[in-house]
Amino acid sequence: MSKRSWMLKFGFALLIPLLGGCAFGGHRSLPYDDWSLRFFSLDYMEVWIETADVVDINKRVFRGVGSGIPAGTYPRPFSKGIPTHFRGDPKGWPKHPIGKGRFVRGADLPRLVYVRWQSMAEPQTYEAYIEIPESARNTMLQGEKTFCRADGKWITDYRDMLVVGLAPGGVAKVWLGGQCLLSTEVTRVQGTINPEGPYGGTSKGKHRPLSEESKAYIDQFGIPYGSW
Repeated sequence: MSKRSWMLKFGFALLIPLLGGCAFGGHRSLPYDDWSLRFFSLDYMEVWIETADVVDINKRVFRGVGSGIPAGTYPRPFSKGIPTHFRGDPKGWPKHPIGKGRFVRGADLPRLVYVRWQSMAEPQTYEAYIEIPESARNTMLQGEKTFCRADGKWITDYRDMLVVGLAPGGVAKVWLGGQCLLSTEVTRVQGTINPEGPYGGTSKGKHRPLSEESKAYIDQFGIPYGSW
């Protein structure tokens, strides 16, 4: 699906583009300043996020709120060469992921997240439309008493982190977490292959290169499809 088709599908041509997040602060219903959109990939199943866009409950569009390399454990940053023993395990999902990302400044509660990414392990380019359930939005508004180890105090924390895991085969799974709260599962979405290919078709089908370590793992153990 082209970017234009996606915009038409969700009526984006009728929406007012986001020009300044702070200008809309008075229209928000959040008990905190901002919520964050975070991503992670699984061990050796490297990912490059081309774009992540958000539509909030007021039908406002926030483009480009995610891109680049998501959080991941293996291969480690700046690691070189192939290890004698692979310590990572890409099968299944972590129980309480945190991910990394950025704040969606000025947004109200999320209604839809669109993400397009390169799964370098395959390689393939996927896109997914993640509808955030109303139950999850309600959870984002509920304060929870918790002990925060960071400062050793009991606080009221909120699940203001939307965490998305990306796996080969186009699978996207979502959690809600807080700074001092464990993540809880929200939804799982099966994405589709983006027909334009990597970089919107501008790279002639060439994906970003997989690291030497990840390639060696996949050559030896394969990709554990079906575990996500």
